[in-house]
Amino acid sequence: MDNSKLVVGLTGMPGAGKSVVVNVAKANGYGVVIMGDEVREEAKNRGLEPTPENLGRIMLELRRLEGEAVIAKRCAPKIAGMVENKVVVDGIRSLAEVEEFKRNFPRFVLVAVHASPETRFKRLFHRQRSDDPKSWEVFRERDMRELSVGLGNAIALAEYMIVNEGSLAAAKRQAAEILRRIEAKWMR
Repeated sequence: MDNSKLVVGLTGMPGAGKSVVVNVAKANGYGVVIMGDEVREEAKNRGLEPTPENLGRIMLELRRLEGEAVIAKRCAPKIAGMVENKVVVDGIRSLAEVEEFKRNFPRFVLVAVHASPETRFKRLFHRQRSDDPKSWEVFRERDMRELSVGLGNAIALAEYMIVNEGSLAAAKRQAAEILRRIEAKWMR
């Protein structure tokens, strides 16, 4: 589709800190595509509240009906149409999505963001987005659902890893350094 764009995909469990990387990328001239927005849009079109249960059910249903890479397929034209030559894609959940992006964008790189379950739960609980878990049980259910679609495989095969257990400033420094290394390699 587009051989010129550098596309940096982000993967990681909910609450790991992918949005920190998105914000650093945005500040460095990247366009941004949030894969979860596709599922939230689908919920809106169906007249459903964007609860963890509804979004999870929609995500699984879309994958069952349209294939594992359905969200990546919906995002690819949006990425191609962006004016920026560098784009960060937040929310990759499977190797099928990785392959879809690589097929469309030869300069695709996968970055994983990792944090412990306890750290992630605290972040999500305090973030208070509509689809964030209100209890440890809902958090664990969401984690299991995410892992069931292949998220662990995508994390395991990422070319770069950010371990986000420290301060926000430390996470931002790690993100900036990894983006610098990616650009040095791919934007010659």
